[in-house]
Amino acid sequence: MYRTRTCGDLRHADEGLVVTLAGWVQRIRKLGGMTFVDIRDRYGITQLVFDEKDNAALCEKANKLGREYVIQARGTVRERSSKNANLPTGDIEILVSELNILNSSLTPPFTIEDESDGGDDLRMKYRYLDLRRTVVRKNLELRHRMAFEIRNYLNDLGFLEVETPVLVNSTPEGARDFVVPSRMNPGQFYALPQSPQTLKQLLMVSGFDRYFQIVKCFRDEDLRADRQPEFTQVDCEMSFVTQEDVITTFEGMAKHLFKAIRNIEIKEAFPRMTWQDAMKYYGSDKPDLRFGMKIVEVQDIMKGYGFSVFDNVSYIGGICAEGAASYTRKQIDQLTDFVKRSQVGAQGLVYARIEADGTVKSSVDKFYSQDVLKQMKEAFAAKPGDLILILCGNDAMKVRKQLNELRLEMGNRLGFRDKNKFSCLWVIDFPLLEWNEEDQRFYAMHHPFTSPNPEDIPLLDTDPGAVRAWAYDMVINGVEVGGGSIRIHDSNLQDKMFRVLGFTEERAQSQFGFLMNAFKYGAPPHGGLAYGLDRWVSLFAGLDSIRDCIAFPKNNSGRDVMLDAPSDLEPGQLEELSIKVDIKN
Repeated sequence: MYRTRTCGDLRHADEGLVVTLAGWVQRIRKLGGMTFVDIRDRYGITQLVFDEKDNAALCEKANKLGREYVIQARGTVRERSSKNANLPTGDIEILVSELNILNSSLTPPFTIEDESDGGDDLRMKYRYLDLRRTVVRKNLELRHRMAFEIRNYLNDLGFLEVETPVLVNSTPEGARDFVVPSRMNPGQFYALPQSPQTLKQLLMVSGFDRYFQIVKCFRDEDLRADRQPEFTQVDCEMSFVTQEDVITTFEGMAKHLFKAIRNIEIKEAFPRMTWQDAMKYYGSDKPDLRFGMKIVEVQDIMKGYGFSVFDNVSYIGGICAEGAASYTRKQIDQLTDFVKRSQVGAQGLVYARIEADGTVKSSVDKFYSQDVLKQMKEAFAAKPGDLILILCGNDAMKVRKQLNELRLEMGNRLGFRDKNKFSCLWVIDFPLLEWNEEDQRFYAMHHPFTSPNPEDIPLLDTDPGAVRAWAYDMVINGVEVGGGSIRIHDSNLQDKMFRVLGFTEERAQSQFGFLMNAFKYGAPPHGGLAYGLDRWVSLFAGLDSIRDCIAFPKNNSGRDVMLDAPSDLEPGQLEELSIKVDIKN
């Protein structure tokens, strides 16, 4: 029987079949009068055999193949004498009777293997080759599966997928916009959406009570492992809901994805933590709860004993690293250097070891009695074999953030951040506003349409900084995978919010008049959430960067080195757009 098959679906039961395979040459091996060629397609790898005794001309043709040649081979499936347990097709091989070279290939600039010898920049330049690697392809297959599961889940709950425009107006209150000049409206610009925020609110006003969209978003901001200039959101909105309704719906989606994709069943409700507690105990609004090491404040214990570093500050806090008392002086010095680096910015590090007999050996022993040090030990609930690490300063929030960096570093060093272990959390009760000293004004912590907690609305007139938002983030393993809020749906409250943010009536009307006017025509209460699809996929794939689950990503400078974008425009294009480029050095 003759069949066209893929390179990954042949098994021992197919022995005797005549099949045709098409794909790329993975590797070639010559042994005596036989040539073995591994052919690869999207589905797997199969070994082809060319025997000089059977067909010398065909074997000679196979000997001229090179890596990544595109070929088509026809032959008979037979049992493999030397089986390969590492391949699903490792029990069989194809004795080739016909070979067609469909296309030759230059020698690739790096090996098309899971463990490639190509660096990041080289692989990004030749991304179309990098995507041939199984390890990269699997990330995109995972992304595909997740998108289907998300659509099915939301469809079953009555959500309607609606596309929104990509060319919109600029919203300078958030991150920087990417802007697009309009040829038909000289001197004016569209912006690419940072998210479809106002558009999905308008859909709620329009009566589409359950909306979703898997949508591209754009933000011109500095890049890091979990950021790209363009990224994908699972954007959702619901009418006539409370915060509890939204959290329940999308916690359900998270549990569905864990079960469908990772076969992990989570029955218990995700824990919830206020923003205030997250910052106090973890120094981060996205704490990694796979391990302990909560921040403990000890200024009441450690001040007043003549150690000027502690006596002259208002905040002293630390973490207890379980089982790390065996750290050498060299390792302690490495941690000290770590906290002094610019991205952490601490002045220094105080440490204390808990000895086997319960005594405390500290870098500041000469200032403290064992009684005081044991009080400190008890505050941390430290046990023999533990290591206490302490930072201090006058800005409590700044020191907590430094301790967060130190906590994560110790979590890495001690092996507590297992990528196959998942800890899910809702962070709630965010501040509605944050004060900017440089501009001497409040900014919205999320966006200007986030509803204040109804209990705190009177504080907008007297103490805006104390107002809590009806906002919530889902955090998994220290990564914010999604977040949202209940929105303001009352035009008077929205007017007040704009005033608190320092908007003049003219500016508010100019930028958001379309939304405020819509609210006057019967806007329902509504709220929603956006999941970061790239972050979800990278989390489930165990990746360190979202770039590895995006087909054609940008590098850390925001460049596509494969397309060489961004690039200059021709003078004629600029003239047509009424644009003059004047680069300031």
